[in-house]
Amino acid sequence: MKPPPAASTSALSWRRWQRSAGFAWAGLRHTWQTQANFRVEVVLGSLAATLCWALRVSPAPVLLCCALVLSLELVNTALEALTDLISPEHHPAAKIAKDAAAGAVLLASIISVVVGLAVFVPPLWRVFSPFVLSLPR
Repeated sequence: MKPPPAASTSALSWRRWQRSAGFAWAGLRHTWQTQANFRVEVVLGSLAATLCWALRVSPAPVLLCCALVLSLELVNTALEALTDLISPEHHPAAKIAKDAAAGAVLLASIISVVVGLAVFVPPLWRVFSPFVLSLPR
């Protein structure tokens, strides 16, 4: 069997990518619609990115932390759905799986706060220290 012509392989590849991207968007949309924490994390990430712009600091560490937290939230949502499908009744192993996935999101969130403090405190101090130091004691 001979391979298809290059042009059709490229078109097929593009269609396959579009189909995969559609599935990914459906997962993002479902998570946005059903998970309040995801919406809160998106809003906080947007505020952090805006603060990077306002303070003229590198957004790279902040954006990486946002991507990590949001990605883990998506994985947590997927794992919860799969666990509910496999084990609709309460089971200790299902609880461990769900708790561990939630713990991963929590750990990434805590680390993101620490990174945010490291990124934002120095420029915020430079902006506000004249006002703080001039306050009467």
